[in-house]
Amino acid sequence: MTPGLHHYLIVSALLFSLGLLGVVARRNLFVIFMGLELMLNASNLALVAFSRYHNNLNGQVMVFFVITVAAAEVAVGLALLVALYRKRQTAHVEDLTSLKL
Repeated sequence: MTPGLHHYLIVSALLFSLGLLGVVARRNLFVIFMGLELMLNASNLALVAFSRYHNNLNGQVMVFFVITVAAAEVAVGLALLVALYRKRQTAHVEDLTSLKL
């Protein structure tokens, strides 16, 4: 038996929920960025599943755009994390409000 669309959507929803939990419940910026990446990958899974279910490539093309946005997010986010860590020697969210240039 091959997995159907609903199986992929259930896995995607679970991954998205785990990512959302990581973003909401944690205070470490590394964990928050990993949660955001998990949420983006969950949406990619849903897009590819719908694309395959409807036999077109629109969802798969959209995944390339999402991956591009995720790469840009990682580049900017890690630069901010490095700057925060060099300034405060910590990577907690509450230390972002205390940064003044």
